[in-house]
Amino acid sequence: MRGQDDSGGSLGVVDYGAGNLRSVENALRELGASCRLVQGPRDLEGLRALILPGVGAFKDCVMNLRRKDLWEPVGQWVRDGRPYLGICLGYQVLFEESEEHGGARGLGVFAGRVVRFPKGDWKVPHMGWNRLELRDPNDPLWSGLPEDPYVYFVHSYFPRPEQEVLVAAWADYGLRFAAAMRRENVVATQFHPEKSQAIGLRILRNFVAAAGVDLGGSPDFSLRADEGTRE
Repeated sequence: MRGQDDSGGSLGVVDYGAGNLRSVENALRELGASCRLVQGPRDLEGLRALILPGVGAFKDCVMNLRRKDLWEPVGQWVRDGRPYLGICLGYQVLFEESEEHGGARGLGVFAGRVVRFPKGDWKVPHMGWNRLELRDPNDPLWSGLPEDPYVYFVHSYFPRPEQEVLVAAWADYGLRFAAAMRRENVVATQFHPEKSQAIGLRILRNFVAAAGVDLGGSPDFSLRADEGTRE
């Protein structure tokens, strides 16, 4: 990540009732990264990096963040370009709006809308392992990954970004969609790194380490040739 020093720092995980909060915490703990639960604006003080996980409905995510007075502070954090990782809903809320459940406004950090997968010969929600097409395999975010990494998805809606130059990875499920976005320190994924086994741990480690967060002396690791791939 750009603009960060090497002195170490604190990692925050936003707690607004998201179902995969504990999975994210457990994955970070496995990497040796301690984290602070962010339940209000004051919990953001002194943090170096922020993770916003989420499963469920877009509108509920927005309402819960507003209820905890976190909507504007999180939006400002991202607009300031501070290290941020949005997972699933934490990715979708960065866009201008979602059509889910009658529609809701997002943070508008990225231009575009969140839409539902169209009806077709594929099941919705998109649930399970799928291959990523990395725009730039040399991006430090993807360091140590195989050429065709597989990650875990659970979603019925996906963003349609207007600025495709910011798409960091694509995936295909009946149609090609943006599976990850990256604008300098701001990273967001439609897939769940915390559910993606060794590949997901590697992505989380890359983000956390690049943000300058102390990993507690946890040793680096390399993936086996067969890890993160599917027949």
